[in-house]
Amino acid sequence: MKIQTYSTKELAMMYFDSEPSSSTRQLKSWIERNKELKIKLIANGYSNRQRIWTPKQVELLFHYLGEP
Repeated sequence: MKIQTYSTKELAMMYFDSEPSSSTRQLKSWIERNKELKIKLIANGYSNRQRIWTPKQVELLFHYLGEP
C-alpha cells in the first residue's frame, strides 16, 4: 500500500468491507483499543474528528494494524 494522504473513509473502507459509516466506526474502535497507536497518532496531530490523514499518520496506522 502506498503511504500518502487518505480520507478517514478511504482508510476505513480499505480495512473493512462494509458501509462507509460502519467502517469508519470500526476503524476508530480499533484505534481506541490500541493505546500505543493512539498515543503515537495524537503526538502526530491526530484528532478523532479529523477527516484527512497525513502520510505519517497513515504510516503509523499501517505499522500498528498492518497494511489493509
